[in-house]
Amino acid sequence: MDSILFLILRRLRRPLIFIIVSFGIAIIGLTLMPGTDDKGHPWHMSVFQALYVISYTATTIGFGEVPYPFSQAQRMWMTFSIYLTVFPWFYAIGKIITLLQDPSLRLAMSTERFARSVRQLQEPFYILCSYGESASVLAKALDEKGMRVVVIEPQQERLTELELSDTRSVIPYICADAKLPENLIRAGVHHPLCSGVVTLTDNDEVNLAVAVAVKLMNPDLPVLARAERDDIAANMASFGTDHIINPYTLFGDQLAIRVHAIGTYILHEWLTDIPGDTIPPPETPPRGQWVVCGYGRFGKSVIKNLEREHISATIVEAMPQLTGCEQYILGSGTEAKTLIEAGIESAVGIVAGTDNDINNLSIVMTAYELNPKLFVVIRKNKRHNDTLFKQFNADITMQPTDIIAHECLAHMISPMLAQFLALARNQSNSWSNQLISKLVGKVGELVPETWAVTIDQQGAPAVAAFLSKGHPVSLYNLTQDPTDREQQLDLVPLMLLRDNMPILVPDTFTTLAIGDRILFCGRPAAKATLPILLDHVKTLAYILDGVEVPDSIVWRWLKTKLQANCASHT
Repeated sequence: MDSILFLILRRLRRPLIFIIVSFGIAIIGLTLMPGTDDKGHPWHMSVFQALYVISYTATTIGFGEVPYPFSQAQRMWMTFSIYLTVFPWFYAIGKIITLLQDPSLRLAMSTERFARSVRQLQEPFYILCSYGESASVLAKALDEKGMRVVVIEPQQERLTELELSDTRSVIPYICADAKLPENLIRAGVHHPLCSGVVTLTDNDEVNLAVAVAVKLMNPDLPVLARAERDDIAANMASFGTDHIINPYTLFGDQLAIRVHAIGTYILHEWLTDIPGDTIPPPETPPRGQWVVCGYGRFGKSVIKNLEREHISATIVEAMPQLTGCEQYILGSGTEAKTLIEAGIESAVGIVAGTDNDINNLSIVMTAYELNPKLFVVIRKNKRHNDTLFKQFNADITMQPTDIIAHECLAHMISPMLAQFLALARNQSNSWSNQLISKLVGKVGELVPETWAVTIDQQGAPAVAAFLSKGHPVSLYNLTQDPTDREQQLDLVPLMLLRDNMPILVPDTFTTLAIGDRILFCGRPAAKATLPILLDHVKTLAYILDGVEVPDSIVWRWLKTKLQANCASHT
């Protein structure tokens, strides 16, 4: 606010001086001009009277000879004063209009408005240090889950896209550089309700600068950062960045999981997607000889994970010296001759992994002509090419945007969800398939909600009250419907964390203890209903023994009397 006031005063300094000087001359001169009162006696205006007359005259509001008719001297001075004051006033108005259109002032005002809206937030929020392809998908997912976000984005056209997006809650945003510490401060890096900072730009240096700045200003604040280079990732880790995301490494891991554990892959995608969406059934990559076109960061990750699954691959690379490729077929892969030399006619799959979307489409089209039975993995670099890739309909389309958003959601929705998914990757494929079957039977095929509950006085006061008095409460009780204890809520406990020891898909008859943390998965209605059971002793008592506890003191007294009378008669 001080900068805005300073900017206004600096830009209006000259017109204000002109107005003050012209008003001063006109007022002093008017007080000196002789006049007569209503009785014909000599009379001079006071300073206040002169100010009043000059003000409504100079601003063109009106004119009147008050409090007495003017003398010829006063009228002559007023004529001079009109020309003396009106022109500076119009000059000032013109300057004010110009100032309102000044980019610096508009930026200062929008910056102050943004900082004020962030200060007024009354619920936890995340800071997104961009609104690119990955961040926009993430912002939409978080908004759908009822989580607030704040956006810092240097490109105005992306913010225009944000303004036009349909969101449940208003998203505060600022057109600024996230690398500057003052912008991070305005975005709420010191705000007590800030849950973390996410920087997902396609520039590793920018992400590093943001991660380092946040960790220096607020070391306890979680930071999720994108890093495609190993040296940048190591630098981030040295400053304590909590989660470093490399989309190419993630995709390579997911490709390997698809080969040997498709159920685990489906479980991961299902639990981290936007609630209400439907996950299409994924294709399982075949085993055999593969052809990989492009040996950049993406291609290296794919080759590494294919070799880990004991799948051999032939590399097609146009610039082997630049990528460090040793065994390769020289070429881009868009030519039939190169693909034939790589053995495409006998291959089971092809990976088009260059950084050019048109080349990738050309590669797979050429490969299809030579071998129509190929399993196709294609890399899509730009989201605006969605239409082209949908027309092609590859078996797997690698979109860094979606991969990054899913990984971020796994950590941001609930730390327990990220822990659960990490443990689930170590389970067998049959275990994942059984869990998916159980979840689908309980919550349906749409993407469910996931949330965590802590059994203590803050998270579950009713449960904690019963446990502290020695009354056992089981996990099954938390799945019963508060309106009808014979029915169950549409939710499934995925993990129980007790004394930092995780129990995956715990038995529902497990007795709870103070300090337990439970990760639930279920429908939105079940998520909204569960707090009724956790917070209200009366509701939990009904769940445990089927008896409804009277609310008021009078009803409790009557119930006691009735029970006493019944006991005496028996």
